Amino acid sequence: MKKILIMNGPNLNLLGVREKSIYGDQSFETYFETLKGKYPTLDLHYFQSNSEGNLIDKLHEVGFEFDGVVLNAGAYTHTSVAIGDAIAAINAPVVEVHISNVHQRESFRHHSYLSKNCKGVILGFGLDSYRLAIESLRELQKGV
Repeated sequence: MKKILIMNGPNLNLLGVREKSIYGDQSFETYFETLKGKYPTLDLHYFQSNSEGNLIDKLHEVGFEFDGVVLNAGAYTHTSVAIGDAIAAINAPVVEVHISNVHQRESFRHHSYLSKNCKGVILGFGLDSYRLAIESLRELQKGV
């Protein structure tokens, strides 16, 4: 596996600042540096947007060139048929990630419009969910 995009959706730019009891006190940028140190042989990229259209455009941009995508679409997970369609349209495998266990939260968070088009879903392990997603993408490549 060479190139992996980690993509975060709305409000995840506020990690480390917002709702620390749910999301922790570390910024994603700091955690991303940790991931790059842990996986020096991978070409890790990071993208965050609060805009649905920007997330879709980025999936289209990398979806035929990258070896995998780790996607935390935030609240768009529960509302965006369009992001789900974008995942279905690309070749790169996508692993859906959530920092919290969404099934322990409000009922509207229990449904994902993305999951059916993703290789898998990892949730509830805090920021470590991203590492677990990277590991799953690496295992997928071994089977190819």
